[in-house]
Amino acid sequence: MSRWTVVVLAALLGTTLALPASAQWKWRGKNGVQYSDLPPPPGVAEADILQRPSSASRKGITPVAAASAASAASGAQGLAPKTVDSELEAKRKKTEEEANARKKADEKAEETRVAAAKADNCTRAQAQLRTLDSGVRLAQMNEKGERIVMDDTARASESKRARDMIAQNCGK
Repeated sequence: MSRWTVVVLAALLGTTLALPASAQWKWRGKNGVQYSDLPPPPGVAEADILQRPSSASRKGITPVAAASAASAASGAQGLAPKTVDSELEAKRKKTEEEANARKKADEKAEETRVAAAKADNCTRAQAQLRTLDSGVRLAQMNEKGERIVMDDTARASESKRARDMIAQNCGK
C-alpha cells in the first residue's frame, strides 16, 4: 500500500470515529462546563450554551423529545417507559410500606419496654414506701462507708421520694 492510501484511510477512520462526538451538547452550568448527549435543562440561558449538535435547535429537541426519539430509534414502544415507571413505583411503595411496618414494630417494642420499666419502678417504690411506713429501724451508708441510722427527717425525705416515684410510675 502506498503512503497516501494509509493517510487517507487513517483520516477517514478518524473522521468516522469523531462523528458521535459532534452530536454533543456543551453548556456552562452551576458546576462548570458540562457535556451531554441530551440538551441542557430548561433553566440554562441561551448564552451559556457553548456547543450544540449541528442538526439540533434548542426549541426542537427537549429532554423528553430526545428520550422518546431514542426509544423510537431503538424500536421500543412508547408505553415501555410507563411500564418501567409503574414497576419502579410499585417497588418504591412496597419498600416504604415495609419501612413503615418496621418503624411501627420498633415503636411498639419501645412502648412495651418503657411500660415494663415503669411497672418495675412502681413495684420497687411501693415496697420501699411500705418499708419506710413500717417503722422498722433503717440505716444508710455515707460517703466514707459508715453506717448511719435514718432519723425522722431522712425517713420523711425518703418517704416523699418514694411517693413521687409511685405517682410517676404507677399512674394512680
